[in-house]
Amino acid sequence: MLTDSPAFSGFSVDDADRARRFYEETLGLRVTVMPEMGGLLRLHLGGGTEVLVYAKPDHVPATFTVLNFPVPDIEKAVDELVGRGVRFEHYEDPPTDEKGIMSAGGPKIAWFTDPAGNVFSVLQQD
Repeated sequence: MLTDSPAFSGFSVDDADRARRFYEETLGLRVTVMPEMGGLLRLHLGGGTEVLVYAKPDHVPATFTVLNFPVPDIEKAVDELVGRGVRFEHYEDPPTDEKGIMSAGGPKIAWFTDPAGNVFSVLQQD
């Protein structure tokens, strides 16, 4: 029954306007505001993927990665995003380098947060 369903994902933020500005201006994403649905945001991503973002007064950021962006060159992506004002997280476990890139097993990955504290990543896709 659900096999062919065009499923989508969603997550909350504390301030939809601030999130929209970050997604559009900093990340360069295409965002649609849906005023008829209380200002719900729709992120339009590659391959026709859409993610819903909704404001929640008692928002608590997820403690896991809510959105991953595969990129062909992680070093270039990190440098470009840093140039746009994104700050990458630094961890000891798993260990990240000075740019915030983890390369200890699996694909190279670097994590950052949106203004609401939700964790996003860019990861190297070969």
